[in-house]
Amino acid sequence: MRTIRLGRTDVQVPVVSLGTWAYGGENTSASGQSIGWSGHDAEEARAALRAAHAHGITHWDTADVYGDGRSEQLLGELWGDVPRDDVFLASKVGWDAGGHAHYYHPDLVRERVERSLRNLKTDVIDLYYLHHCDFGPRDVYLDDALEVLVRAKEAGKIRFIGLSDWSCHNVMRVIARVDPDVVQPLRNLTADSWVESGLQAWCAEHDVGVAFFSPIRHGLLLGKYDGPTHFPDGDFRKTDGAFLDADLIARLRDNARALRDGLSHLAEPVLSGLIAPLLADAPTACVLLGQRTPRHVESAARADALLSRYEVRWVRSLFAGLAR
Repeated sequence: MRTIRLGRTDVQVPVVSLGTWAYGGENTSASGQSIGWSGHDAEEARAALRAAHAHGITHWDTADVYGDGRSEQLLGELWGDVPRDDVFLASKVGWDAGGHAHYYHPDLVRERVERSLRNLKTDVIDLYYLHHCDFGPRDVYLDDALEVLVRAKEAGKIRFIGLSDWSCHNVMRVIARVDPDVVQPLRNLTADSWVESGLQAWCAEHDVGVAFFSPIRHGLLLGKYDGPTHFPDGDFRKTDGAFLDADLIARLRDNARALRDGLSHLAEPVLSGLIAPLLADAPTACVLLGQRTPRHVESAARADALLSRYEVRWVRSLFAGLAR
């Protein structure tokens, strides 16, 4: 697996890293919103993690809310099979208010750092993110939440501080105040504000590491769906109307065929075609790809190919106009 330097962390991580949102299984928020994934199998996930380690996919990303801690716990069970020191381990805090009147109450952030350490069965978490950028009116709750992470870093409980959000623009709004070591924004070929938001330039200037999430839009961009698909309660994909858009799904099937033909020299033409353009203008970036089974890992391990500038332009042209 090809690696990159994750910005000023100076850590080498695989360009295709491993996201474990799905390891939490089906889950709903306090308001009843579907926020998990169906189809989770814990034994398959453990096998996937062992396979990932064997293939050099050793940057694992989780969060306190993935299955209300179940994802973190599953990772923490692996240290008998996988050496803890071999894995660059990331988690997050912030998506759950924990009974407080707002997100990021410092007492909750402090408690969740400790809970994540327990769940992950580790003395130190390599990278700990603020999970989103909703810090209240005029970001009034940001400084207190960040202070908790700074103190945790000083105490040796976390090594690096990260900042995540579904919007590059939201990240840009607070990035100077947070000064994160790593950012984790959403980016894929149908949702891409990496450049126009200014985040690309900021990360380059400040040598910030990047971990793009949702690079294949929860599997939708693979072109594997034959038509509109319904997911059960508790599955986040139920909330994405694109899975019900027959015209879009047909277009994505056509794109997948084009990638298989046009990039047939690659081991994983579709997956590589979706990932490589995201990394072409981000030298300190990796992508976080969900890998729930050993078969997923095998595909991910073959998807680290580089594309030429011509190929990147061609792939992007296939997806032009598909943002929705």
